[in-house]
Amino acid sequence: MADAAAPASIDTTGGAYFAVLVPKAAPLDLAEMAVIANEGSIVQKWPQIGVVIARSKQADFATRVRRQGGIAGVGATRNLAELGTRSREAAPVLRTATAEDHGDIGSRASASGEPLAANQWNMKLIGADQANDINPGSGNVLVGVMDSGIDSTHPDLRANIDHAASVNCGADGVPDRTEASWQDQNGHGTHVAGIVAAARNGIGVAGVAPDVRIASIKVGTADDYIYPESAVCGYIWAAEHGVDIVNSSFAIDPWYLWCKSDPDQAAVAEAVRRSIAYATSRMVTTVSSLGNNNWDLAHDIVDTLSPTNGTPLTRNTDSSCVTLPAEIPGVVGVSAVGAAKSRYYASNHGTGVADLTAPGGDWRFQTPSTPDANGRVLSTIPGGQYGYLQGTSMAAPHITGVLALLKSRYPMLSGDSLKAAAEAGAEVLPCPASGVHDPGGTGQFRAVCEGGVSGAGFYGKGLVNALRAVG
Repeated sequence: MADAAAPASIDTTGGAYFAVLVPKAAPLDLAEMAVIANEGSIVQKWPQIGVVIARSKQADFATRVRRQGGIAGVGATRNLAELGTRSREAAPVLRTATAEDHGDIGSRASASGEPLAANQWNMKLIGADQANDINPGSGNVLVGVMDSGIDSTHPDLRANIDHAASVNCGADGVPDRTEASWQDQNGHGTHVAGIVAAARNGIGVAGVAPDVRIASIKVGTADDYIYPESAVCGYIWAAEHGVDIVNSSFAIDPWYLWCKSDPDQAAVAEAVRRSIAYATSRMVTTVSSLGNNNWDLAHDIVDTLSPTNGTPLTRNTDSSCVTLPAEIPGVVGVSAVGAAKSRYYASNHGTGVADLTAPGGDWRFQTPSTPDANGRVLSTIPGGQYGYLQGTSMAAPHITGVLALLKSRYPMLSGDSLKAAAEAGAEVLPCPASGVHDPGGTGQFRAVCEGGVSGAGFYGKGLVNALRAVG
């Protein structure tokens, strides 16, 4: 496969990041000239989708470039935080788990099979343990883990990592193939990778599809943000390097909801949409977590959490505002359940937004009957160790793993066909009889489920089933 385009300029010092778009199928010349003419520098060209990533120290750069002819849109990708127009707070961990959601375990007891399998309630919940005996997946299938990186030395992952297809897009949206650059910086990506494809080797845990290959497509910055330019780079990289399925267990910073009424946000969201559409055209299926805010994404939301890289604002959002990448057309949106097959208390949801659900964990209200009695999801973490995380980030890779099993069985399927096959085998989970889910009974995690016996508002088409995928 052809490599992604090389950076167009090394002059990227200083300034805010912007996405500059030209009309579809138009050459980038006008965008390049507009960038230079308005005191900007080019960071990366993406002619495949009509997007230029630029930097400028001018706060009004987007406004000025929008006045130029032949420009379809311009938007600041990081809310101008680089210029100091927003106060920056301490960098968070990737917003898919909190400190209370994380734990780890040390050495592993020797035993036949996978020594820690007894604590993998999540795999049993979707029949993955039985599915692996029938079809553990094919090495011809490549899954891209777009995340914080992957620890390529982990004994449960190293045999399945495709080094040639791995990359770091996290610094500024420019692909870096050096192995050191795409290693995991905080553990999240390694945990996700283990859920997808930890090997059955008698060492620790097993993934949903333990024989498929995985590529590390690192999109997190050094301070653990995932910005649009990194995501665009990642999706285009996946499209051009043979990736079959991309797992995106994140929401793109700095806005939890990107609104069409804001010209900056609209332009940036369109750049992300184009990159995913390009990947889809290359037979890539994209899976994304819905997030952990206990939001109904099908209804208007008061967002008090964005921007994530500065002081949050209070915004009344409507249906024109979407979370990226989960609500991009063609993306498989994933909600989360715990060990009792009930909604994870913080899982985002929404009719028409949640396509499928999968185990994400719920340590507060759903305790499994496992030796560790831990309601979180156990998987690989850096340093050859194993740890617990919970959230929709953990649910998405279960879906990705099942899609990888389906792709292994039916190599010609992709996109909507692959999604439809997973949906056809899903277990329908109905809404609570009252239509309301209020774990703990305090109202803190209360949510209304639409869809009645279909459970569509919480669970989409239902709980994914790996055994049915291979049967």
